[in-house]
Amino acid sequence: MMLGTVSWLFSPAIPGFGGSAIAAPAAAVTAGLPDFAELVERTGPAVVNIRTTEKMKAGPATPSNDDQEMQEFFRRYFGIPIPPQRPDRTPRNKKQPPPLEEEVPRGVGSGFILSADGYVMTNAHVVDGADEVYVKLTDKREFKAKIIGADKRTDVALVKIEGSSLPRLTIGDSNKIRVGEWVIAIGSPFDLDNTVTAGIISAKARDTGDYLPLIQTDVAVNPGNSGGPLINMRGEVIGINSQIYSRSGGYMGISFAIPIDEAIRVSEQLKASGKVTRGRIGVQIGEVTKDVAESLGMAKAQGALVQRVEPGSPAEKGGLQAGDIILKYNGIAIERLSDLPRLVGNTKPGTRASLTIWRKGASRELALLITEMESEKVAQKEDKKAKPDAVANALGLVVSDLTAAQKKELKVGSGVMVEAAEGAAARAGLRAGDLILQFNNTEVKDAKEFNALVGKAEPKKTVVLLVRRGDSSQFVPLRPNSQ
Repeated sequence: MMLGTVSWLFSPAIPGFGGSAIAAPAAAVTAGLPDFAELVERTGPAVVNIRTTEKMKAGPATPSNDDQEMQEFFRRYFGIPIPPQRPDRTPRNKKQPPPLEEEVPRGVGSGFILSADGYVMTNAHVVDGADEVYVKLTDKREFKAKIIGADKRTDVALVKIEGSSLPRLTIGDSNKIRVGEWVIAIGSPFDLDNTVTAGIISAKARDTGDYLPLIQTDVAVNPGNSGGPLINMRGEVIGINSQIYSRSGGYMGISFAIPIDEAIRVSEQLKASGKVTRGRIGVQIGEVTKDVAESLGMAKAQGALVQRVEPGSPAEKGGLQAGDIILKYNGIAIERLSDLPRLVGNTKPGTRASLTIWRKGASRELALLITEMESEKVAQKEDKKAKPDAVANALGLVVSDLTAAQKKELKVGSGVMVEAAEGAAARAGLRAGDLILQFNNTEVKDAKEFNALVGKAEPKKTVVLLVRRGDSSQFVPLRPNSQ
């Protein structure tokens, strides 16, 4: 895949996989430029090339361009068609045989052996859509592999080949990696088996998705490297090479790897059930900016803003509301927006979780029953407008009261509808049809009260509105009379 563009391109036994690993030496401090030769000799045999194919139905033979031109020549100058080159001798009353299936190449990638009995880890996008998967070892043996399971959210897949006493890699701890340490990648870029490249870890926990705090490196990774291991100087796998940042489709100096601890957690579920089960609470979340945090009386910008609560979800049943800011999940602080979906996703469905939230200037505790993640529901647009009983104010907003029918339809007890936005409000992105629920942590009952709150606001001081658009809510900072 491409990111903006991004392109896809233990010494102890692993629980559930077994087998003895290639021994990892004790940690050593590297002075000067490292020599990777011994490291590659030890780890290379456990890295595999993966090629995939798909079955295409071979239709009836059709004449080539040359045949068609010859037919036209005979027809034009001799008035007769050219005799058929391969006449169909099948009797007309005989049933035609079904079209044959032809196996055609689909793509290539990399992987590495997890266990001595043949479990292999790779990327989900390497095997996605494949009818057959073939795994080739460095000793030129090739096996037909069975796909045990693939998880697109984390881009991790587990396949199985029939073998024994296979070499396997030692699994490291991606939580202990350090920015600046040397790493190598082994894979099959452009279908060139067991190609080795080296570099350093450039950054940790780079957010590019809900469930992937990726490792960023400057190791050269190209199409075909996908699914191959990222290995530290101790010979341990710390990540799976998955993506590159590219504007050309090729390597441009930045690559990304899935942390191995995340990948192992996923692979264990894939081995057990063929799929990954994740928890959900049923909210849509957004970032808490510095302006929003200051306006709401928070010490710092942290947590996840609840923009929407899904009807009937664990969040709604537990008392969570749009505009709440989730500060902690099971006692773990939500420092970044991406922390929450990972923590919730890793929670077993059917268990209870505690939330610390910020609501109207104070923190409070909630308890939720986690359910299993399901497919996302399509948000429905709210297109009904309120009656134009509107009053202008210093924020550049013209708002109107909600009718009883609108409150019922929108499932709110109060709020005002934006009829028009100009000046500061327009620059902040507000528009007709938006619903304003709060003004500086105070619920807005009607247009009269809202305009009174705006009128009392200190000029040039930022105020925060809780604005709902469709099914999503967001805090919007504004300054009265702002130019």
